[in-house]
Amino acid sequence: MSKSQTAKYIFLVDDEPIQNEMLKDYLSENFDYTIKVYDNGEAAIKDLALNPEIIVLDFHLNAHLQTAQNGIQVLQAIKQARPATKVIMLSGQDKLEVAVDSMKFGAYDYVVKGETAFSRMGNIITNINEFLLIKDESKTLKKVILFLSILVLAIVCLYIYMFAMGH
Repeated sequence: MSKSQTAKYIFLVDDEPIQNEMLKDYLSENFDYTIKVYDNGEAAIKDLALNPEIIVLDFHLNAHLQTAQNGIQVLQAIKQARPATKVIMLSGQDKLEVAVDSMKFGAYDYVVKGETAFSRMGNIITNINEFLLIKDESKTLKKVILFLSILVLAIVCLYIYMFAMGH
């Protein structure tokens, strides 16, 4: 398999390059993801075919490009195209209304930029990873149960057939 088929992606979408680089460094040191950085939501949306597991999305994305979509608009587009992708809103906004709107439109969580933002982001990503692992294990267990059910049914049918032939 090629790297693009096996890579697990996190997209960082923030129009502040220093913020992106610091978060990229932190996540690279602590998690096993391929991290792609974008300075606007439109560019990240174009790469959704890479099927990122997690997108860290800034609320304000028009500091350098006034016509850029805001984080809520980008969030809506992401959730429409990739509903399973976990989107974490990261913003300097500590207004409750912004956090509520983010969650209403499908954000997994909302983190306010500040001293604890990176550690909080790390905890959230750890929780997402544990959730995805449990989800994968659940799928595997369902397949095992299905296989064993079919096997038991086949044994019962074979027993009934053998019993009917013997009498």
